[in-house]
Amino acid sequence: MSTERAALVGLITGPVRRSEAERSLDELAGLATTAGASVVLRVLQERDRPDSATFLGSGKIASLGTACDETEVDLVVFDNELTPAQLRQIESRLSQKVVDRTQLILDIFASRARTREGKLQVELAQLKYLLPRLVGGSDWLSRLGGGIGTRGPGETKLEVDRRKIRQRISHVNGQLEEVRRRRLQLRERRHKGLMPTVALVGYTNAGKTTLFNLLAGEQAVVSDALFVTLDPLVRRVRLADHRELLVSDTVGFIDRLPHTLVAAFRATLEEVVAADLLLHVIDAGTPGMEHRIAAVRRTLDEVGAAEVLSIDVFNKCDLLDPVERERLQRREPEALCISAETGLGRAELLDAITARLGLGVRRIVVKLDPTVEADKLRLAQIYRFGRVDQHTEHDGQIWIEADVPRRLWGRLQRGGEDAEE
Repeated sequence: MSTERAALVGLITGPVRRSEAERSLDELAGLATTAGASVVLRVLQERDRPDSATFLGSGKIASLGTACDETEVDLVVFDNELTPAQLRQIESRLSQKVVDRTQLILDIFASRARTREGKLQVELAQLKYLLPRLVGGSDWLSRLGGGIGTRGPGETKLEVDRRKIRQRISHVNGQLEEVRRRRLQLRERRHKGLMPTVALVGYTNAGKTTLFNLLAGEQAVVSDALFVTLDPLVRRVRLADHRELLVSDTVGFIDRLPHTLVAAFRATLEEVVAADLLLHVIDAGTPGMEHRIAAVRRTLDEVGAAEVLSIDVFNKCDLLDPVERERLQRREPEALCISAETGLGRAELLDAITARLGLGVRRIVVKLDPTVEADKLRLAQIYRFGRVDQHTEHDGQIWIEADVPRRLWGRLQRGGEDAEE
């Protein structure tokens, strides 16, 4: 398929400053490029509020259509979510295909989804977005004509009436509920194993997957493109003293992440809510950094993870000059400054994770009977999660002196003596 030529349309309203609107349009350009379009036209319009019928107003829509015809635009992308009525009105006045920010993001997610779970989640979001926008059977869909905005269920599954869409939504919800139950069972097993979980969260393209690879020794796909990671990865990380934790890489957030996506990815985002600790990965050098930090925190609040313990981790600090780095560290003394690409700050990050999770150790001395099943389990847990200093056997009994995580101490202490340092 040939590259679609795209026009980007933004609106400056009320308290929104031009610089913010331009930055948002820059981000939209990145989304359009990720979706496979070539941006050839950018339009910013100032209004007190969006026009209820055409978003921009009839006169501006007419001039937009002329500009699009002159620059041979195939696709017009609005940097807002259009109402069904606005979308219909705009489409009736332009000869180009029209999509909004939400539809563009959904399209990118559809092209990125690889697993069955990911595809189901994206399909659910697309179906919920489509349902109120169906007019006259498949007329609206046939108007799209393929390409950006129609991937995923797109030209096949979506060309159905409202009744069938509602049935499909119900079916996909049922399948995702099964996924949610399986994830819950996995989390419960991890919890019983007392292995803490650390989830990486942050704005898309902040470097979460690069950091995941650094911590876990993995080779997960890393790219400058947006939303490369849709399906969460969970891997075990062994600390310097041989204790273990789990690190989870998750989907990147973005400003105005469509509510349909947040709802559809509930099963995945519950990994974030259930984590013991969040590492909020922040691109230290990106323009509008504070705006992105606020967008991530709003999304965490929306999914119910605002109260989860977290550490702010400023990534790509190797790209800052010494003055910028010092200024950042003065402004954010509790945060960490690292480079997931070069490994800068890895040891300090692991120390911070250890301290924040309460993985501080206690010295224990326990006597275990190797013929008793419960004692055999405790022995295995000491070796798996602790650091054994002495192991002696006498009269069929085993004496262990070890440093173990405080969270594990109560379970292991039964049958032994406490010998705190």
